[in-house]
Amino acid sequence: MAITDKSLLEQFEPIASLSEGRKQELAELCFIEKVNKDIDPLRMNVSKAAQALYLVKGDLGLRFSDERKAILRGGTDAARHPVNHYNKLQDSIALTEVDIMRVDMDLLDIMMTWDQLSGDEAGIKNNEKAIKKVDVQRSAGDWMNDTGVFSAFNLQSGVFSRLPPANVEAMFKRMDKITVTAGQVMMQQGGEGDYYYLIEKGIAEVTRVIDTSQPPVLLATLKEGSSFGEEALVSDNKRNATITMKTDGELLRLNKKDFVELLKAPLINQISMDEAQAKVASGAVWADTRLPSEYKYDHIEGAVNFPLNEIRQLVDTLDNSKEYILYCQTGRRSLAAAFVLAQSGLKAVVLAGGTRQTKM
Repeated sequence: MAITDKSLLEQFEPIASLSEGRKQELAELCFIEKVNKDIDPLRMNVSKAAQALYLVKGDLGLRFSDERKAILRGGTDAARHPVNHYNKLQDSIALTEVDIMRVDMDLLDIMMTWDQLSGDEAGIKNNEKAIKKVDVQRSAGDWMNDTGVFSAFNLQSGVFSRLPPANVEAMFKRMDKITVTAGQVMMQQGGEGDYYYLIEKGIAEVTRVIDTSQPPVLLATLKEGSSFGEEALVSDNKRNATITMKTDGELLRLNKKDFVELLKAPLINQISMDEAQAKVASGAVWADTRLPSEYKYDHIEGAVNFPLNEIRQLVDTLDNSKEYILYCQTGRRSLAAAFVLAQSGLKAVVLAGGTRQTKM
């Protein structure tokens, strides 16, 4: 059964903290699954992707590797977090018919990373260098929340899946704002890739010549918030369509050199769990870059909480004589946070693969 009301997602962490746009995206990708009594829903995952399993309704028995047992009831505070994130959980069993919801963990982590970065408005808007070049009507945070340009699908499998979140702010710093007029050709089919564009104002049309004896075929209409041009920049192929402005407008553009450079991962050292534990024994500090609700639910012993969306505000309060070992569930948010700390002159490394790869 598909989720038609995103308010259901408000029951679960960290999903509840997502922006409204991201929650709507996620609702369209999630389904409620009914599980019969005496079945273990943990063993029903037919997908190869790692999933977070949430109990929506019913009673679920939990058994842990240390022989502890517990009953989890849908709708309670304990059920706000994924069932399969409990430490030492061995298996489960439906004590009644239960409703569960499965969420792709990588997809959720991508949404959380972009939402936390876009939510750091103080760090973006108050940085004069960040807004000096592009006096945009929409801030970088506004753009990152645009689920048309930066949809979860594009961030997970499109060209932007290769863009390290830590480089997003740099992308907006390097963009130029240009004024365009109706009829202006922004890209010519068969031409070389030179810029990536975001439409801030205006409408453009995408056409392609399929048969030289026939007029160009209209493929799509691009509106405010749409983007174009990235594929040719990454692949070095010729432009496969022509983009023409249908109306006057304003675009943001990024040149090919900067676009390709920003696809490269920031140079942050990543270490194994064994290396991290050795550093902690020598005085390094564990830092959990997830939200406080996630940190409270499950964190490495002794870790402090450095939420990614607050990392710039925390920089001035940190001890620059310490080394910080940043982690999250997958390594995505911790890489972005470590990049910010490193730019501020602090010593930061990242737990490779996150806690999903190295369960304590």
